[in-house]
Amino acid sequence: MTTYERPFGRCFEDFEVGDVYRHWPGKTITEYDDHLFCMITMNHHPLHTNAWFAAGETVHQTNVVVGNLVYSLVLGMSVPDVSGSAIANLEVESLTHRRPTFHGDTIYAETRVLDKQLSSSKPDRGVVRVETKGFNQRGEEVCYFRRRVMVWTRDGAPARRRPYEAAVWD
Repeated sequence: MTTYERPFGRCFEDFEVGDVYRHWPGKTITEYDDHLFCMITMNHHPLHTNAWFAAGETVHQTNVVVGNLVYSLVLGMSVPDVSGSAIANLEVESLTHRRPTFHGDTIYAETRVLDKQLSSSKPDRGVVRVETKGFNQRGEEVCYFRRRVMVWTRDGAPARRRPYEAAVWD
């Protein structure tokens, strides 16, 4: 019998400058998703939540998904491939919303490794700098950001634990 651990994030040694991670799956943003996110984050701008206002008072004449939801979604898509086992997200260096996202758009994301540096003071970790792009179903880039993530080295990473005994299939 073989037991498989699903990778979730990467250790410092797993990152190679220039590598690209195509995150999966995509996510269709519904009107409900947008309205809930706006209410949770106290963003009550009618551009996002009022169809009548958006139709008559805005450039696009329809509701636009709040940009922080698009960013959060794209960031979340990258977690299993990039920061799932990170020590900390240190910095978002830049964030650009390239195009509007609308209710019903499906978002996909990819991340590229820009550079990495082993810590000079703590040899069990390093910092990886990545850039991530979000795309809609038409392949148009809607979101771009760069960030720095502190990750464990393979030898420094804590073991995965579970709240039950390992031998459940014996």
